[in-house]
Amino acid sequence: MIDYQSLTFDYTRCHEQGAEVEKRVRPVVVVGAGPVGLATAIDLAQQGTHVVLVDDDCTLSTGSRAICFSKRSLDIFDRLGCGERMVEKGVSWNVGKVFRKDELVYTFNLLPETGHHRPAFVNLQQYYVEGFLLERAQALPNLEIRWKSKVTGIAQRGEPRSDDAHVALEIDTPDGPYELLARYVVASDGSRSPVRKLMGLDSHGRTFKDRFLIADVKMEADFPTERWFWFDPPFHPNQSVLLHRQPDNVWRIDFQLGWDADPVLEKTPERVIPRVRALLGPDVKFELEWVSIYTFSCLRMDSFRHGNVLFAGDSAHLVSPFGARGANSGFQDSENLAWKLAMVLEQRAPDALLDTYASEREYAADENIRNSTRSTDFITPKSAVSRVFRDAVLTLAREHPFARQLVNSGRLSVPAVLHESTLNTADEDRFTGQMVPGASCADAPLGDAQGNAQWLLKQLGGRFTGLLFCRAGATLDEPTRAALDALANGPVPLNFVAVIDGEGAAPEALPAGTSVLRDTQGLAAQRYGAQDGAFYLIRPDQHVSARWHRVSAPRVERALKRALCVEGTA
Repeated sequence: MIDYQSLTFDYTRCHEQGAEVEKRVRPVVVVGAGPVGLATAIDLAQQGTHVVLVDDDCTLSTGSRAICFSKRSLDIFDRLGCGERMVEKGVSWNVGKVFRKDELVYTFNLLPETGHHRPAFVNLQQYYVEGFLLERAQALPNLEIRWKSKVTGIAQRGEPRSDDAHVALEIDTPDGPYELLARYVVASDGSRSPVRKLMGLDSHGRTFKDRFLIADVKMEADFPTERWFWFDPPFHPNQSVLLHRQPDNVWRIDFQLGWDADPVLEKTPERVIPRVRALLGPDVKFELEWVSIYTFSCLRMDSFRHGNVLFAGDSAHLVSPFGARGANSGFQDSENLAWKLAMVLEQRAPDALLDTYASEREYAADENIRNSTRSTDFITPKSAVSRVFRDAVLTLAREHPFARQLVNSGRLSVPAVLHESTLNTADEDRFTGQMVPGASCADAPLGDAQGNAQWLLKQLGGRFTGLLFCRAGATLDEPTRAALDALANGPVPLNFVAVIDGEGAAPEALPAGTSVLRDTQGLAAQRYGAQDGAFYLIRPDQHVSARWHRVSAPRVERALKRALCVEGTA
């Protein structure tokens, strides 16, 4: 097994450091080889964009750090080519339990329905996530990684939004500095973002006055693979505790300490071991693997776009760890941004499309910060009145479902529905179901012509997709045939997927290359509220762009133009 925490990567000289080389403007430079930077670079490279990824270090992260990766992140990892490795190594879970003192308040299931390829969450140490992403990145020929390359200066050149606008980065290396030019820069360089500081930009929000201890403990234990959260447990009174299982028999324990706790003293084994022993009992053998003290903030930049520099992940926004919204929202940033950058660079869309990255992900960041703040305020009440409210809610939650909606420790990361996005085409037909324009697509089990099991989300993503629902053995009417033919030969290449609701033959006259799959359990049609002839336009990041009961080439073409910010779509 590879020890990803001990890996180091070699610095090598690059093209720009050669003697009297001709400087060329790279399409995209990504700053920061953490999880979000790696995901962004991989996504762009898979779409054919040449990417340079620079990092001021030459190692991966140490300690577990981010460990809870949501179903949406797993779906993204699948599209990036490393989802299976994440799930195989990780600890999958759907169930959480909330305790008050030593009593169970209630149990919740984050994925109560069947028919999904991936679980609600996988617990996996961040160094594994980075390692698997890095190995995928290293396999892509158009993705160049430069270690020990620190950004020390940044300047934007050319007329803003013009074809000659670009960014000049000053890069410091063991061999001295050099200049690296890029059409666009993605700053995914973490919460302390050097790029943000070099540009004189700030984040705004709220810092919480509380301290928490993380203890990664290696042990053999018979706890179930569930998320356990205690309010005011007897082994750690007047505070909260969170327990998660990770791979390699490592358990993550978070202890609330309070703002007055000494962060240096509380990290010592003399303080950590008794706390862990009080939770586990006197007879459990364990070893401390990693210990950290953290405080947290809920912050974001006013805008995630500044000229040709775009911010993603922790450099753009921060949330508290309650709800697992940090890294997961960063991956949603990366998938939103990558397809838009690729479209602009391919001249299939104007530069204005990148403004929608900022507006959509700022909206999502506000939602995450709002829910994260509510969770934090509930978990760590700062007044007597707040504590009375919290305790009353927990008492009611034992028997009343409505009160459980107020227990914010159970509100975990889900992707934002981009209701207000200007890229959406509003429903023109009446639909049921939650797959409204702006929603991320739901998965469903399907079968192929050979009877092999398939999954809907595996058919979507990377390109705009036309998703057609139809009856087996049906004959497509002439307007539908004409519409599909027109779209197949349109200016924006569409990937076509037909979902058939029975065992008969697939309809004739589908566009060449259409993936034909069968709705073996009827769940795809149910989740999409689809009847025979329904047509969905899906964005490359697997968000619904538009939907109709019947496909019409003019309507789909208008929706495509809107989704690409092409003029004339008002």
